[in-house]
Amino acid sequence: MKKRRGQATVEFVIAYSALLLPVTMMIVFTAKLLWVWNSMADFTREGARYAATHCWQGNGDNVRTWMTQNVPLVWDRDQFASGPAQVEVTYYGTNAETGALEEFSCDGGECSTACVPDTVRVRITGYEFRSFFGYLGLPPLPMPDFQTATPMESAGCDPETGECLP
Repeated sequence: MKKRRGQATVEFVIAYSALLLPVTMMIVFTAKLLWVWNSMADFTREGARYAATHCWQGNGDNVRTWMTQNVPLVWDRDQFASGPAQVEVTYYGTNAETGALEEFSCDGGECSTACVPDTVRVRITGYEFRSFFGYLGLPPLPMPDFQTATPMESAGCDPETGECLP
């Protein structure tokens, strides 16, 4: 009988490189993608909660600034400071005649008890998942828009003192 040295090693290398390594990398990639997806969805909800509990500013700069400073620890968080990811903040008020939501506007001044919208929507657009793709020379994976709408909760204004949280 002839000895076969190294046959098992060669078979393992072939099986590992053709099957186990790609499957392992797919699992890791999918886990990272789902983690980032969940982080962005939760981040959008946190931004809407912040907007609902702080005063109305027509351009939403207070919410946008807070969100830019509190981006979750994901690999591509720099996209919010200098990249394609954008935070949109839209306030809505109820039309007294139709009951439909319309974009909110108020002449009573921003950050006051006279101007409290009914609903706020926070939306993240343009976010791209870039992990692994740079190493492979592939373009980034565009993520769908994340958005959350929530009713306002006094806009951080105290009706007795008239002071509001910016």
